[in-house]
Amino acid sequence: MPAALRLSLTFLPLLTLPAPAMAWGYEGHEAIAAIAHSLLNPGVRAQVDAILATDTDTLTKPDMISRATWADAWRAAGHKETADWHFVDDELNHPDLATACFGYPGPASPASAGPAQDCVVDKIEEFEAELANPKTDAPERLLALKYLLHFVGDVHQPLHASDNRDRGGNCVTLNLGGSRTVNLHSWWDTTVVQALGTDPITLAATLGKQIIPAQKAAWQRGTPKDWATESYGVATSVAYTLGSPAGCGSDPTPIALPSDYEAKAKAAAALQIERAGVRLALLLDRALGAPAG
Repeated sequence: MPAALRLSLTFLPLLTLPAPAMAWGYEGHEAIAAIAHSLLNPGVRAQVDAILATDTDTLTKPDMISRATWADAWRAAGHKETADWHFVDDELNHPDLATACFGYPGPASPASAGPAQDCVVDKIEEFEAELANPKTDAPERLLALKYLLHFVGDVHQPLHASDNRDRGGNCVTLNLGGSRTVNLHSWWDTTVVQALGTDPITLAATLGKQIIPAQKAAWQRGTPKDWATESYGVATSVAYTLGSPAGCGSDPTPIALPSDYEAKAKAAAALQIERAGVRLALLLDRALGAPAG
């Protein structure tokens, strides 16, 4: 889909629900980063903190948890050429990850230079490679780290890995009761996460305690493409079970949430945030020299 169209819908104001519309919102991205920060090898954690300490960018605070939202702030600050990097819209009626990723165009050099038509799975792989390469210059290595802090979260948001020809759920309006409405994409970005907890540090601590060693080991396997496919599965089994029609039609009638939808969505969102935290720690440990464990 055209990035400009997706962005214009994503940033539509919500009736009585003002909140940042981005994958997982601030709370989700920061909770993912907080889980990852707690799981990092101590030496890698020190490296990450040291790299971020060199950053003079003021779009977010310079710590790891705050920098997890930097890529959205950067895009919103006028860098729409990075918009497609945040998702991989695999179509429900014809799933094809390669097509959704523009045919895997391959990285520019440096990866932060483009191409504009690329997807989140490619950019995770490209930026991990740059972070791991000691020959990458310091400014690009910093960018690679900041993008990774965000994009690993993005690929775990089900509506950033799926599409029903509805701009990732942006065309689906939900009725939350009374006059309150929100689009499906924003509901998954923010509303469901805030239902889990509004403080990202507390949420990370709660979710982190639920991760058992067997889960951690299982989640450390696979590639960003596998993670996108997994997120697509969550979209088909949970997010897109509202019966919403495909496409962006002219009927704006809001859809009421099924009685069991929120409970299933909360469980799925919690699981995806946990997986993302484990995998972000894995990528950073791997790139900066510590074995997974």
